[in-house]
Amino acid sequence: MADRVHPRDSPFHTETTPLSLSRPSPPESEKPVPPPGTYVIQIPKDQVYRVPPPENASRYQSYTRRKARRSSCHCCCCWFLGLLAAIVFLSAVAAGVFYLVVRPESPNYSVESIAFKGFNLTTTSSPPSAILPEIHVTVRAQNPNKKIGIYYERESSVKLFYSDIKLCDGVLPAFYQPSKNVTEFQTALTGSGIKLTSAVQKGLVDAQKQGKVPLELDLRAPVRIKVGLIKTWTITVKVACQLTVDKLTADANIVSRDCDYGVDPW
Repeated sequence: MADRVHPRDSPFHTETTPLSLSRPSPPESEKPVPPPGTYVIQIPKDQVYRVPPPENASRYQSYTRRKARRSSCHCCCCWFLGLLAAIVFLSAVAAGVFYLVVRPESPNYSVESIAFKGFNLTTTSSPPSAILPEIHVTVRAQNPNKKIGIYYERESSVKLFYSDIKLCDGVLPAFYQPSKNVTEFQTALTGSGIKLTSAVQKGLVDAQKQGKVPLELDLRAPVRIKVGLIKTWTITVKVACQLTVDKLTADANIVSRDCDYGVDPW
């Protein structure tokens, strides 16, 4: 058992200890004296545990496992963040190189001509009869890029509106447009049994008398971009043109046009 040392001001019992051959014991006057009112407990070295005792073993193992899990999660997070940063950096570098080498430019679209059939708006029957419009539109597509070709694929759509009322629709032809090329293509738009209200029909008649009929052409075309031997995934080209024509006949003239271009990458 450990020896218990009593406070300095209390009587204590001294025992004779054997002399050490290697290092003599210091005299009583040189030994450190604990402050009054304190106790010093001496424990033999063979009773000092370097491994937790059995009653604390389970608690020690739980602590070490928790620490290992924390270290593993920390390493995984660091690895994932490093990989993500590398991917973002390489993507930025690739995009910069692509732009410097290819110098991509946006295609240009415009409506060159438009012809109308089936708009018989001279009658004033009540209610107005349904019309069967047929419209031929010539669209001009310009590819100004030097190293990019454009594949216009199927499942496109072209719609013509007057005051948010769809008059007719159709599709674009599928074709390939090489670099530095201008292509004009004609598409036929048709409508079946379009019923106009009296107010809409009167608005069209009045607009023709003024020589300014406002229309809106909406175009959607799925395309694939070709750079060298590489083709991209299918993206959607969106063109919205604000048109003003003088009349709704076969010899109609375009008074003004303004087309906006956009892309839906997915």
